[in-house]
Amino acid sequence: MLEGKRILIGITGGIAAYKIPELVRLFVKNQAEVRCILTPSASAFVTPLTLATVSKNPVASELFDAKTGQWTNHVELGLWADIFIIAPLTASSLSKMALGHSDNLLLTTFLSAKCPVLVAPAMDLDMYAHTSTLENIDKLKKMNVHVMDAKSGELASGLSGQGRMPEPQEIYDQAEAILYSKTGRLKNKRVLITAGPTYEALDPVRFIGNHSTGKMGIALAKQFALEGAQVTLILGPSKENIPAYSNLSVTRVESAEEMFCAVQALWKQMDIGVFSAAVADYKPTTKAENKIKKSDATLTMELTKNPDILAWSGANKTEQYLVGFALETNNEIEHAQAKLACKNLDAIVLNSLNNAGTGFGYDTNQISVINKANKITNFELLKKSQVAKNIVNYVIQDLP
Repeated sequence: MLEGKRILIGITGGIAAYKIPELVRLFVKNQAEVRCILTPSASAFVTPLTLATVSKNPVASELFDAKTGQWTNHVELGLWADIFIIAPLTASSLSKMALGHSDNLLLTTFLSAKCPVLVAPAMDLDMYAHTSTLENIDKLKKMNVHVMDAKSGELASGLSGQGRMPEPQEIYDQAEAILYSKTGRLKNKRVLITAGPTYEALDPVRFIGNHSTGKMGIALAKQFALEGAQVTLILGPSKENIPAYSNLSVTRVESAEEMFCAVQALWKQMDIGVFSAAVADYKPTTKAENKIKKSDATLTMELTKNPDILAWSGANKTEQYLVGFALETNNEIEHAQAKLACKNLDAIVLNSLNNAGTGFGYDTNQISVINKANKITNFELLKKSQVAKNIVNYVIQDLP
């Protein structure tokens, strides 16, 4: 939630401006206060009435009212905001910002802003790749402006390439990360998270897997990133959306062996590990080169044990703080405590399939956390986003 945060959104005259009401809605939905500034040409793409309706605030566009002579205080707007987002940012406005021009309200506010500034350039691919545009982007970065890379895809010109404005959710995610990073408690910490299922191939068509979606691990990655940590998420097959944070990188894997190799390559560099992935315990001893055809009434297949990623990490940790997960169906506490001890963990998160609203695919979870002293901390059923916050708070308080 961004309750009480003040978001100033500047909109320049690009076709992607039609997406900005959705960005405003995202901030309002998360209890932020939003105000908007339009350049003179931007109102051809999105109306002040639309933005005023979704933001619940008047929209500013002119330096003064031609009828009354009343001045719009750009200094006040720049001081009011906790973050100033300019999206879409056209090549023209980008150039003016880089050169310090001030011929409209948006530009004068930019020059007066004391808060972080986040921009999302959007233009045709040749314009985006032009030397002058790249130089202007570099100038903004040297001014400590946060610049999002343009996306690739179909453009308004009919061409296809890099130049699209990032989607509203991506801009929201980046703004959220910037706002939280100012007060993050885990700055300079490196966090490794595993999430999702692993798929173990039987043949080119079939696999052994489980119902994990990766929701819990992705929620953890987001929360650690919001606390200012540099987060690496090793993610098995998952269709869940991942926040577009600059301090969150994702390594995609499919099998347990691939996840194990990724963890081995990174573990020594980390300060904290939270391993929430539902890793398959076994894999087929051999993978069929061609699709296995149905023939007999039964099929017998030999399975080989997969590497134990959590046990290896516990055995090879030095000063890292390591958290494991246990999903149990019976004797939950005993099984979790045994896993905590034998895998050399600092804490283990226990969730039971016997509790309503928990398990794979749910947006909620109910957990208990057990530490090395076997102290049990119980939490109520909550949304996974809040569960992630509780786990991160627990880790921060338990760190040596």
